[in-house]
Amino acid sequence: MILIKGKTLFIKLLTIAKNTFIETIRQPIYAVIIVFALILMLLAPSISMYTLDEDVKLLRELGLSTLFLAGLFIAVFAATSTITEEIESGTITTVLSKPISRSVFVVGKFFGVAGAVTMAHALLTMSFLMATRHGVLETASDEIDWTVITAAALAFGGAFLLTALINYIYDWNFSSTAIVLSTIFCTFAIIFLLLVDKHWKFNPSENQFETFDLVASVLLLMAIILLVALATLFSTRFNEVLTLTFCVGFFLLGLISDWAFGRFAVKNLGDVSSGLWDKAGILLAKAGVILIPNLQIFWVSDAIYEKGSVPADYLIMAAVYTVLYTVGILALAIAFFQKRQVG
Repeated sequence: MILIKGKTLFIKLLTIAKNTFIETIRQPIYAVIIVFALILMLLAPSISMYTLDEDVKLLRELGLSTLFLAGLFIAVFAATSTITEEIESGTITTVLSKPISRSVFVVGKFFGVAGAVTMAHALLTMSFLMATRHGVLETASDEIDWTVITAAALAFGGAFLLTALINYIYDWNFSSTAIVLSTIFCTFAIIFLLLVDKHWKFNPSENQFETFDLVASVLLLMAIILLVALATLFSTRFNEVLTLTFCVGFFLLGLISDWAFGRFAVKNLGDVSSGLWDKAGILLAKAGVILIPNLQIFWVSDAIYEKGSVPADYLIMAAVYTVLYTVGILALAIAFFQKRQVG
């Protein structure tokens, strides 16, 4: 009996997540953000070449920043459109009138949006890897990596042409189909580039990809999942404008968490002999460390300039931090949504 109930609950959760995923990738804003981010990835090598030094490192920082910001805005707009709009339009009453609990609804929405954000992040990460593989033409004697350009052109061009054909025959949504096919084709392009060097020779040892870039992207994905959970939380109680405002606020505070809260939170109240305001500031800092996710642990741009690497145990700790914080945020979202009037 317990297994049957568990299976039924899983099917409901999977159905909501699937519908949310499809609804999210069909949104025009989803495609607009991805296209804009892809354009920035395309322009990044050209922008980086005008620096006096550290061209490749600036290219990496521009690419990672684009990944982070694109994930933030996709998470916010996707969560608000799939939750807030359903509440304000009243369509959510149709869903909740069925044997679906509010907790399943919230968690299903989170997984659906997280899946869409993950696919967008994967596509942009592969574009970022292609950009770093090509590198910056620092001097006139530097060779253009035609292998990367050809692979990227075939991936995106083939996806566009096949999407146009499918849209003409089956009338599928153009933007969502193009993004899905681009992700698939870019995966094959990356596999090809892993095996073939810039001289069109089979030479996996000289593919010029850096493990650091992939690790940095994985860390950013963890941060974006946290932002999806926050967007889900705020969408259960606020409208689009307030959700965007709160998410951007938490994003900015999370990036300066160590400076804004951490340096004060390490102090003990017993060590402070001054006034009440100083003790209140320490308590506020300790609360900020707990309540606001520290996004600095996912941003490893300093390692780019210091030529460092990210240890495996750091990745594990970041993953544990992400899971625990996400579960806590979703539990709070469920609690807030239980008392929300949706009729």
